[in-house]
Amino acid sequence: MKILEYDVVVIGSGVAGSISALELDGNKKVALITKKKLKDCNSYLAQGGICTMRDDYDKDDFINDTLKAGHNKNKLEAVKVMVEESRDAINSLINYGVDFNKEENGHLAYTKEGGHNKARIAFCQDQTGKWIMESLIQRLAERENIHIYEQCTCHDIIVQDSKCIGAYCTLHLEDLAFISSKTILATGGLGGVYKNTTNFKHIQGDSIAIALKNNIKLKDISYIQIHPTAFYEDNDDRRFLISESVRGEGALLFNHNKKRFIDELQPRDIVSKAILNQMDSEKVGYEWLDMTYVEQDIKVRFPNIYNYVKNTGIDPKKDLVPIVPAQHYTMGGIDVDLYGKTSMKNLYAVGETACTGVHGKNRLASNSLLESVVYGKRVALDINKSVLEKYYLNLNKFKKEKLNYDISSKYIKETIKNDRLLHA
Repeated sequence: MKILEYDVVVIGSGVAGSISALELDGNKKVALITKKKLKDCNSYLAQGGICTMRDDYDKDDFINDTLKAGHNKNKLEAVKVMVEESRDAINSLINYGVDFNKEENGHLAYTKEGGHNKARIAFCQDQTGKWIMESLIQRLAERENIHIYEQCTCHDIIVQDSKCIGAYCTLHLEDLAFISSKTILATGGLGGVYKNTTNFKHIQGDSIAIALKNNIKLKDISYIQIHPTAFYEDNDDRRFLISESVRGEGALLFNHNKKRFIDELQPRDIVSKAILNQMDSEKVGYEWLDMTYVEQDIKVRFPNIYNYVKNTGIDPKKDLVPIVPAQHYTMGGIDVDLYGKTSMKNLYAVGETACTGVHGKNRLASNSLLESVVYGKRVALDINKSVLEKYYLNLNKFKKEKLNYDISSKYIKETIKNDRLLHA
C-alpha cells in the first residue's frame, strides 16, 4: 500500500469541502479527495441561491424563518452563528470570484423562496451552485498547497488509539493510505440510497457509513427533506429539480382538475405533503406546475430550467409542467459542534453529511449553501489554530476493508428507520 502524508485530508469536493480546503492556511499541505470529478457534487446542482441577512434589522426575522421551517427542532446557537456570519460568507464567495446577479445600481439582487418573509437570497441566474463551484474550482487550481485527487474512492478513515489519522482510499485500482493530522468528511448527503432523488446517484452517504462503522455519533439522521417540485419523467434517473425560486417568482401548483390546493410559498415539507396527498386522492403519479404565472421572462430568469424542460418537448411558457416530490436533502447526519468537530479526535464533518443543527426537522430554502460556507470557514479556522501532530501508520495492525455499497445502503436505511421511531 502506498502511504501519502498530509497535514489535512478533505474528503468531498462540494462547497463545504472546497471552502474548507481554501480557507486553510497556505502553509498547510492539503489533499482534496473526490469520488468522481470536482463538479460531480450536489452543490453544483443547486439552483435557487444562498441566503444572507439583508441588514441588522433582518437578523431576528431570518432566525425565526429558519426555526419555523425547522419546526423549532433547530439548535438555536448554530442558527444564530449561521445568520450572523452570513454576510461574511457572501463576501468570501465574492472574493473567490462568484458573480452574483446585481441590480442596475450595482447592489446584489435578491429573490424570495418558500418560508422566507422577505427576499434575502443572492443568486446566479438559476444555477447558483454551478457558478459558485466554477469559481471555487478555479481558486483550488491556483493553490500549490492543495493536491486534488479525482476518481478517488474513500473506503474508511484510519483510526489508531481512538484518533483519526487519515483515510484509506483507492485511486485507479491502487490502495492509498492518506496519513494526516486532521481529516474532514464532506461527502454530501445520501440521496443515492433512494430510488427517487434529486441527488447524483453516486452520493450514497459514504461518510454516514464510515461513521456507523467507527461508532462516531450521529444526530437526527431520519430528518430527510423531500423537495416538492422535481420534474416528473417516466424513468428511474436522477430527478431534475425545478427550483423553489420558480414558485417564489409566481408559479402556481394545480391538480389534474386544474384547481390550486396549497399556498405555494409554504415551507417545503408542507407543500410536499399537499402534493403527495393530491396524488394519492387522484391516483396519479404527478401533479402540475404552471410557470406561465411568473411575471419575468422565464427563459431569461430561469434559463437552465427552461432549456431542460423545453428539450423534453414541454414548453414551460405555455404548457403545464409535470412535477413530483423527491428526496432532496438530509438535515441530520454526523453530530458536530460549532466548529465541525465530531465525536472522534482529529475528525471533522461539514456540509450535508454533518448535523450542525441549523436546519432542525426541515431545511429553509437556500440555507444549505450558506451552512456549507459558514461552517466550512469555521472548520478551517479551528484547524488553523490547532497544533498539527505527526502520525505514522502501523501497516501490520491496519485492517483494510473496502466500502460495500449494498451493505452500507441497507445499514443506513435501517438506522434512518430506527431514528424515525425514536422521533415518533
